[in-house]
Amino acid sequence: MPDTQVSNLEEHRFPCDQCGADFRFDPSEGKLTCDHCGHSAAIEGTGRHAQPIRELDFADAINAQLPDAEIEETRVLSCLNCAAQVELGGADHASECPFCATPVVTGTGIHRHIKPKAVLPFALDERSARKSMTDWLGGLWFAPNGLKDYARKGRKIQGIYVPYWTFDADTKSNYSGERGTIYYETQTVMRDGKRQQIKVPKTRWRAVSGKVARFFDDVLVLASKSLPKRYTDALEPWDLAALEPYNPEFLAGMRAEGYMVELQDGFAQARHQMERVIERDVKFHIGGDRQRVHNVDTDLNDVTFKHILLPIWLAAYKYRGKTYRFVVNGSTGRVQGERPYSAIKITFAVVLGLLIAAAIGFGMAMTQ
Repeated sequence: MPDTQVSNLEEHRFPCDQCGADFRFDPSEGKLTCDHCGHSAAIEGTGRHAQPIRELDFADAINAQLPDAEIEETRVLSCLNCAAQVELGGADHASECPFCATPVVTGTGIHRHIKPKAVLPFALDERSARKSMTDWLGGLWFAPNGLKDYARKGRKIQGIYVPYWTFDADTKSNYSGERGTIYYETQTVMRDGKRQQIKVPKTRWRAVSGKVARFFDDVLVLASKSLPKRYTDALEPWDLAALEPYNPEFLAGMRAEGYMVELQDGFAQARHQMERVIERDVKFHIGGDRQRVHNVDTDLNDVTFKHILLPIWLAAYKYRGKTYRFVVNGSTGRVQGERPYSAIKITFAVVLGLLIAAAIGFGMAMTQ
C-alpha cells in the first residue's frame, strides 16, 4: 500500500476566469466567488446532478492494487512545534501553522496518498463560525476576559477540510452466552427487633447460542492526529448523506489536511466500533432479563472504504504564552476546544461562595 500523507495541509487556489484573482468557495451560495470582481461560478456535477460516490475495495488497497488514478502526491512543510505538516502554494516559504499558531519554515517532502472520494462542503462562512465560537466562549464560566476579547477582535479563523475514513462491511456473527431470568425468593429478616419477610431477587441462568447479522454503512474514523480526537468526536453527528463527490473546487480558499492515520489502523478502529454494536445486537438477541456474552465469532465480507473530507473552522490563539485551539463544525456550528480558566474569577467565586454561606449561617443563627 502507498505511504500515507503525514498531516499534510494543502491550500487549493482557482483563478477567476474574469479577472484572474483567486476564487473562494462561498458556503452561503454553494458557488465559487471572486472577492475582487464579484464574479461567481457554479461547481458542476453537484447536488442532484452528482455522480454516485464509489466505494473502494479494502483488500485491493491493503495489497497495493488500487488503480493509479486513486493515488496522488503532495509536497509538505513541517511544523516544529506540533509536528503537523503544511503544504504551501506557489513560491511561499513560510506560513503560520493553523493547528498551533507557530510559524512553519522547515524543508519539504513528497508524500503519496489515496485521493479523497467525497467531501462535505462548508455550510457556514467564516463570520458565522466566529460568532458560534465567541458565543461558546462567552458561555464558559471562569474563562479569562482577555482571551474572550482576543478572540472577538476579528482575527482570522481557518477553514480546513479534515480527513476521515469510512468503512462498509457485511458481518455475520456466531455467539455463545447465557440468558438470565430474574425470580424472587421470600426470606425472613429481623428489622427493629421484628421478623419481616422480604422478596430477594435471584437470577436463573441458561446457556444459549445463536447468530446475528448486520451490514455496517459508513463507519466513521478520524484520519488526523493534528487535533485532539475528543474535540472532533464532540462535533458529531455529520450529515454523511450530504456528501458530494470530491471536487477540488469545494476547497477553493480553504485548506485540506492529508490523513495521518493509515488505512489499516483506521480499519482497526472501525472494527472496534463494529464489535461494540455487534455485542449490543447479541445481547438483544439473547433476550431475557440479563445477558452474559462468552464468545462472539464474526465474519466480515465485502469490506469497502472511502477517504472523505469534512469541514471544520479552526482557530489557534496564542494568549499569554499558551495556545488555545477551538474547532467549529462547518455544517452545524457546533463548537469544541480547550477550556481556559481564569484564576482571578475562580478565586472571586470561591470567596463569594464563602461569604454567601457565612451570611446564610448567620441569618439562621439569628432566627433561633
